[in-house]
Amino acid sequence: MSIAVRWAKRRVLVAITITFALYYVLSSSYEKYQISTIIPHTKPEDVWEFVADFSRMKKLNPTILNFRVLADQGNFEHWTYTVEYEERLSHWPHTFNTAIGHYSVRKLPESDGGHYSVASTHRTCFLLGAFCLNSRGEFKISRIHNEDTYCEETVQYQCPFFFGSFCRREVEYQRQAIMDNLKQQFKQKGFGR
Repeated sequence: MSIAVRWAKRRVLVAITITFALYYVLSSSYEKYQISTIIPHTKPEDVWEFVADFSRMKKLNPTILNFRVLADQGNFEHWTYTVEYEERLSHWPHTFNTAIGHYSVRKLPESDGGHYSVASTHRTCFLLGAFCLNSRGEFKISRIHNEDTYCEETVQYQCPFFFGSFCRREVEYQRQAIMDNLKQQFKQKGFGR
């Protein structure tokens, strides 16, 4: 076997090894996160309308920097919109990403639980769009104890294998901030009283 053939085999072997290593490092799986809170003395409709309006999301989620609505249609019963937004990461504040979110805002019929829903899917891209991850979530809002509002958010997010704890911390930070800021917003404004 000639030297050139041996070097060619080694290069192929190295290329295959690097490809598998990169795939292992960057391969993504979906994780699930759920959070809930009770907002006292509020109407679910008021909380739903506040959460559904993305212009208010900058008040709730401190990582969002800018946004623009790309599409908007529907009515009070079922409203859908698409938004593009830019955010910074809470634990790496000099790292930015852009995302496209598709929102579906509606009140579910009694046969489906009768709660208010803000469901969404997102495609979040890093490195000028070279690396993108997907997520989906639903924010459910319903009445509890006759005068309080129960909020529950479930998020399923894609994360590369080696960044699992970083992704989890980022999701936990954002979701907790949204719930805390939502409670604070309704406490300050006295909504629903």
